[in-house]
Amino acid sequence: MSREQQAVPPKAVSLLTIFLVFLKVGAFTFGGGYAMLPIIQREVVTRRQWIGEKHFFDLLIVAQSLPGTIALNSAIQVGMRLRGIPGGILAALGVVIPSVGIILALVIFFLPAFQGNVFVKAVFYGLRPAVVALIAMAVINLGRNIFDHWSSIALAAVLLAVTLLLKVHPIIVLLTGGLAGLMIFKEKAN
Repeated sequence: MSREQQAVPPKAVSLLTIFLVFLKVGAFTFGGGYAMLPIIQREVVTRRQWIGEKHFFDLLIVAQSLPGTIALNSAIQVGMRLRGIPGGILAALGVVIPSVGIILALVIFFLPAFQGNVFVKAVFYGLRPAVVALIAMAVINLGRNIFDHWSSIALAAVLLAVTLLLKVHPIIVLLTGGLAGLMIFKEKAN
């Protein structure tokens, strides 16, 4: 049976479970949206099989197109797919509450006392490469599932080159990719 066929029926997941899973994702992931993607994928696709892998990557495309962070948008979409608007709201709260709580605690209690501390600075220097590693993992996981044909690889390479060399706005890149997809992949979409 494929991963798409193994997806859990939406009503089978409780609202509390959705909240707790995304609370865990938000609490134990540093580095923002892209760093959270491998964790979200592991929780909702691999571990809990709430949605299939193909659907997850389709969801990421939509999440990237919406305003806001990709992790929050992804959490909302997964929650809504599982339990509608209440699921989306609880998934969003689960992802956001840990960050807000940590930031408030840092600002109120720790930042003034540890701002110049060499150990705290060293930890943050160590977290930077860890965040880059998590983002790279998300890119590799996305690439494995998206680059199934030479035309996908070529399109990604061209769009990357245009983005890096011409400093084109991300919306233009997304629109260009969508139009190119309409021309190149129309038959594949049937």
